[in-house]
Amino acid sequence: MINITLKDNSKIEIEEGSTILQVAKKISEGLARVATCGEINGEIKDLRYAIEKDCNLVIHTFSDEDLEGKKAYWHTTSHIMAQAVKRLFPNVKFAIGPSIDNGFYYDFDVEKPFTDDDKAKIEEEMKKIIKEDIQIDRFTLSKKEALELMKDQPYKQELINELPENEEISFYKQGDFTDLCAGPHVMSTGKIKAVKILSSSGAYWRGNEKNKMLQRIYAISFPKSSQIEEYLKKLEEIRQRDHRRIGKDLELFMTHPLVGSGLPMYLPNGATVRRILERYIQDKEIAMGYSHVYTPSMANTELYKVSGHWDHYKEDMFPVMKMDQEEIVLRPMNCPHHMLIYKSKMHSYRDLPIRIGELAHDFRFEDSGSVCGIERVREMCQNDAHLFVRPDQIKEEVGKVIQLILSVYEDFGFKDYEFRLSLRDKNDKHKYFDDDEMWEKAESELREIMKELGIKFYEAEGEAAFYGPKLDVQLKSAIGHDVTVSTCQLDFLLPERFKLEYVGEDGEKHRPVVIHRAILGSSDRFLCFLIEETKGAFPLWLSPVQVKILPITDNEHEYSKKLMDKLHQKGIRVNLDDRNEKTGYKIREAQLEKVPYMLVIGPKEVENGLVSVRSREKGDEGTVGVDEFINRILEEIETKK
Repeated sequence: MINITLKDNSKIEIEEGSTILQVAKKISEGLARVATCGEINGEIKDLRYAIEKDCNLVIHTFSDEDLEGKKAYWHTTSHIMAQAVKRLFPNVKFAIGPSIDNGFYYDFDVEKPFTDDDKAKIEEEMKKIIKEDIQIDRFTLSKKEALELMKDQPYKQELINELPENEEISFYKQGDFTDLCAGPHVMSTGKIKAVKILSSSGAYWRGNEKNKMLQRIYAISFPKSSQIEEYLKKLEEIRQRDHRRIGKDLELFMTHPLVGSGLPMYLPNGATVRRILERYIQDKEIAMGYSHVYTPSMANTELYKVSGHWDHYKEDMFPVMKMDQEEIVLRPMNCPHHMLIYKSKMHSYRDLPIRIGELAHDFRFEDSGSVCGIERVREMCQNDAHLFVRPDQIKEEVGKVIQLILSVYEDFGFKDYEFRLSLRDKNDKHKYFDDDEMWEKAESELREIMKELGIKFYEAEGEAAFYGPKLDVQLKSAIGHDVTVSTCQLDFLLPERFKLEYVGEDGEKHRPVVIHRAILGSSDRFLCFLIEETKGAFPLWLSPVQVKILPITDNEHEYSKKLMDKLHQKGIRVNLDDRNEKTGYKIREAQLEKVPYMLVIGPKEVENGLVSVRSREKGDEGTVGVDEFINRILEEIETKK
């Protein structure tokens, strides 16, 4: 008998050689019915895997919070899709069919792209295969035997040829279909209950444009049909909130291949929103004692060798430019510049804390396939700041950073967020600076500060910066994604590497501690988040156009222009739509533009010095005096309701 330790730390005894599925049945028949794979001592295994010695075992299901259970389910469904395609297109050549974070895809080499009619037939055939409830069996072959089995499948042969000569190669067979695969898979096709093909596209074999273009089909599967409907609704919600589509519709930003991938250009509307955001956060920082600076967007490579970024971040930096006798690089972050600003003169303990802020343009060498609108870009504007503090000031200053974060979130109405203490992975000596004593000190100090401040948080290994632990704020987006916006990082390393000092009360020189912090993160990503949260319907104080004046006829133009001037003088962003169009058309267009307030001006409004108010949220709100409307708008802007 051998001992199995389960996820809840309970233990059970099983016979040597029992499979993971048999263990699941021993626990409960219900668990066995929904189990999709297992995890032995941290390694994902097939349900058919025989356990030969004592171990820790986690049995995964589709409904687990982590993705392992879902991925086994979806990977099985990818084989069902491949089998369906084989039945309908007998000459197909198979590439790969992995599970992904939201479903799965399979790449096929076929004579012509799949049509909508083809995809409908494939989905129907998949449902037939599921109904047939075909048993799925795993077997292994030698490399020579594997190549013989896959002699008509060139992509599979290419994959097999890359494996070591003495390796046993696994396959999964379901009826008339066999595929090269490491698994894991559920026990039969009937375990899959509901499927939906989502889309298809071209995809180069192995992502290399020099290779042949294959046809990729994306799909999803669930244990219940109702989950398909829910998922499709979610996809539609995501589509409606796509910041790229909204950005184009509302003329916020644009991209162009002549400018380059990952380099968006902000149009007047988007530039207005971004300017307001940046002024807003700078004003808040100034009120809290920050001093703002401007530093160059490039630097000598020696700067990053001193800071440590060259060793730990070089792969994410743009290539070096040689200029005269210098090697210059676009900066990935601006903390090294701020270290030199601090070091430019001697400081007393009385001077600290020193808070240096900057709206800094930083550059990251992002792969062209990963850049996305203004969410992931190659040039970004960081709302960055560095606080140089005495050790006895760390708690108070971290507390003030948290207060600033909470104040900003209140202004924006953010409520669904969590604080995450991001720690290093102790085993990753490449990613993180190798100084155990420094890390233990920084992590324990930040942890204790959070506890003393009464801030609820959770911990995550492997999410720290290379030089120190972080307090990240994870916002839950409207489409259910966790987004890191604000961060506060404790750093004992860079002050040491730059030999930063201050003169203490004892007359001796001491090393300050640096707190790195960003409240909005990057202006680009924060604006992306706001676009998707609001669907482009920004709150009044952020809207690029706050009021639109809509005269009914030419007779109201003069009054409307005077009204526009008056609103302008009060600092209200206002447009006049004096086109010769029907009023209903103008209203609908203003609504599509997500303008918060429309003022419809007819002869009665002109005669009595009034405005007829329509709001984005409530529609027709009746007629009020001009000054009353202005005061109401100014109050709403001021209070950020």
